[in-house]
Amino acid sequence: MHAHSEIIEAVKKKDFDIAFNGLSNGPHNFDYELNDSFFDLFEYDDYRGLSGKVTMKLVKSELVMDLELSFEGSIQAPCDVTDEPFTQTLNNSFDVQVKFGESFNDENDELLILPHGEHQFNIAQMVYELVVLSIPTKLYGPNAGNGLEDYLEDNDDENENDTDPRWDQLKDLLNK
Repeated sequence: MHAHSEIIEAVKKKDFDIAFNGLSNGPHNFDYELNDSFFDLFEYDDYRGLSGKVTMKLVKSELVMDLELSFEGSIQAPCDVTDEPFTQTLNNSFDVQVKFGESFNDENDELLILPHGEHQFNIAQMVYELVVLSIPTKLYGPNAGNGLEDYLEDNDDENENDTDPRWDQLKDLLNK
């Protein structure tokens, strides 16, 4: 059985509606091309220059749907050490199971419960979390090593006897 696949340039939350009623049992693939307009949907402006693709494999059976979401892409960001703009590559993935119950419930990250009789659901929030959680908390550009080394040396001069073991570990990595 061939998996159905479609590529969607997603610019509205409704572009992420998954109408599963008409889907046969088995695997189905959905691909979404993302850019800054996706961040705009969520009024997210911490970073710009989003470019990437989300792939969702939906495996439908009689009672459940298993979703495998993955993201590969990049953002434009300033380096936390040098402040130089650079391209940060991103990737992330997670699985969600969709079941039916008395009422809608999306409180569990790994389980989405839809009311009986529902015929579609929206994955925009899942995709948003997939993308945003792929962004590292510290962004180190290609020249960060030089700046980081300078920062560590400056830090040592000020506190010769009082060193932080985390800086010592970073220095060990830089000196290898």
